[in-house]
Amino acid sequence: MSKSTYINGKWEESASGLSREVINPATGEVIAEVGYGGAAEATSAVAAAYDAFPAWKSLTVYKRAGYLSGIAAVIRENLEELSKILTSEVGKTLPEAMGEMNAAADQFEWYAEEVKRSAGDVIPNRLDDKRHMTIRHPVGPVAAISPWNFPILLSSRKIAPALAAGCTVINRPASQAPLTMIRVVELTEALDLPPGVLNLVVGHPGECSDVFIGDERIKKISFTGSLDVGRSLAVECTKRMKKISLELGGHSPFLFLPDVPVEEAAEAAVFAKYRNMGQVCISASRFFVHNSMKKAFEEEVVKRVSILRIGNGLAPESDVGPLFEEKRVQDSLNFVEDIRQKGGKILWGGKKPEGQKYEKGYFFEPTVVTDITDDMAILQEEPFSPIMPIIGYDAIDEAIAMANNTPYGLAAYVKTNNLKWTIECAEKLEAGIIGINDCSPAAAQCPFGGMKKSGTGREGWKQGLESYYETKYISIGF
Repeated sequence: MSKSTYINGKWEESASGLSREVINPATGEVIAEVGYGGAAEATSAVAAAYDAFPAWKSLTVYKRAGYLSGIAAVIRENLEELSKILTSEVGKTLPEAMGEMNAAADQFEWYAEEVKRSAGDVIPNRLDDKRHMTIRHPVGPVAAISPWNFPILLSSRKIAPALAAGCTVINRPASQAPLTMIRVVELTEALDLPPGVLNLVVGHPGECSDVFIGDERIKKISFTGSLDVGRSLAVECTKRMKKISLELGGHSPFLFLPDVPVEEAAEAAVFAKYRNMGQVCISASRFFVHNSMKKAFEEEVVKRVSILRIGNGLAPESDVGPLFEEKRVQDSLNFVEDIRQKGGKILWGGKKPEGQKYEKGYFFEPTVVTDITDDMAILQEEPFSPIMPIIGYDAIDEAIAMANNTPYGLAAYVKTNNLKWTIECAEKLEAGIIGINDCSPAAAQCPFGGMKKSGTGREGWKQGLESYYETKYISIGF
């Protein structure tokens, strides 16, 4: 059993002696057994982060930036090893895993530079005998809670700006997929990061969260995950006047406007839908196609989906990998059955692939469906599934209205070459991230976050750093 708790610069065994199996989604086999902590480990990590905070915040931003640049370099230097670990525990293809690892390194590089420009302000004085200014003060120790689908990138989006701002951090990665983060922390030990600045706890979600919420030494919680859990955390943090930022669910529309060639539209749709088999918070999950091109679009999409090669993400010939766990397979089957029962059509896929190579893993065919109605579960719930529902429309305003008809507002996508329609969609779509002819808009230097019930606050860009600061106003009288 490998150690998975890193507190105050040391690896520790689980106090309870409990462990958790990590399963390769492509084979169904156990690839590791890690220690599984809880309240005891979380409490120790809080104490370590609290004790390390005064010295860490006192370092110059240039020294902290040096550590962040070192973490980025460590990730890039070990890219292949880390990517293989990520693929083995999550299932995504190796190229996708390498993309995630590079994106995580981008976070540390970006904040290593951005923090050097994160200064206060000198405010013009109204009276001759006063001077006004602001300075930045780190909020304090932070608990960063991240999910399984992007186990290193989503952790990095929290850890990098927090460390840059002068906060100390406790990261609780998803216990089903902790191996990549464990290995990254192991590799960063060579950087001699001060003990207690970065802590890692793999453990029971409820027990750890209760400690992070209840302990006054934790000044902020950053959470990425489901709407239900995020809502619960927000309520408890509000009761305690504790800062929290949330990146929650999404149900992203993709609008294909009638000026786009069908082949170009279909290519974009397949790329947008099947990255990580739809298990992406900003994954396009509702596809709105003008009725004049809908039939041709469906045929073109099916032609492309039918040749996607399903397999182990480590195999170079695989275009798509497995789903993460058996629950995701069952949820996908349930969506398909609901579509069938309510009159929808399955144009391609809709089941587990056949063959001995797929018997043990959590595989599901990339699926294309049409004749979708509002009462179908695929439109009512965040799917996190490789199912592409195609919905026709006649007028662009109709498509925008249908796109906005969801409690979520994380991302939205548009395919068009018409400038007027571009601006109209950008202004009217209710989403925090809008990709116009861009199916992969996330970047470290850009804001990431949603509207409506998709969360509060932003990660990335300068806003991601500002959320780990308090602004102190100073007035000096002569």
